Amino acid sequence: MYGDFQCPYCTAAYPIVKRVRDQLGGRLLFAFRHFPLRDVHPDAQRAAEASEAAAAQGAFWEMHDAMYESRGGLSRGDLIAYCAELGLDAERFAAELDSSAHAPRVQRDVDSGLASGVTGTPGFFVAGRMHSGSFDAASLIAALEASA
Repeated sequence: MYGDFQCPYCTAAYPIVKRVRDQLGGRLLFAFRHFPLRDVHPDAQRAAEASEAAAAQGAFWEMHDAMYESRGGLSRGDLIAYCAELGLDAERFAAELDSSAHAPRVQRDVDSGLASGVTGTPGFFVAGRMHSGSFDAASLIAALEASA
């Protein structure tokens, strides 16, 4: 999935993807790639970098979940609060966020998405091909099982 933490459609997709991941368990390899829509979502780039700052401390998925579950709380203060709630080193996290240390990592995902034809979020891929159908749980599971 190519996603943007500030995208309302990605936020709506979050519980659906969670259901799909829970239902398919070990049969599914799920990857999240950053595709912040910077022109539309002013906090998306910072949020993507925050997830990578958390990843540097072993907590990508926990930060991913915290940001989607916040339903829009993506200010610098919000992100540092999530970091603290997760028990991460907030000083290190803030320094990495303020220095844009993880911007190149986010840009690699954006470049990969653009090269793969992603134009918006969420962008789903199944077995290496862009999924153009609905992203409700049943449709995603059917597409995934058909590709297996």
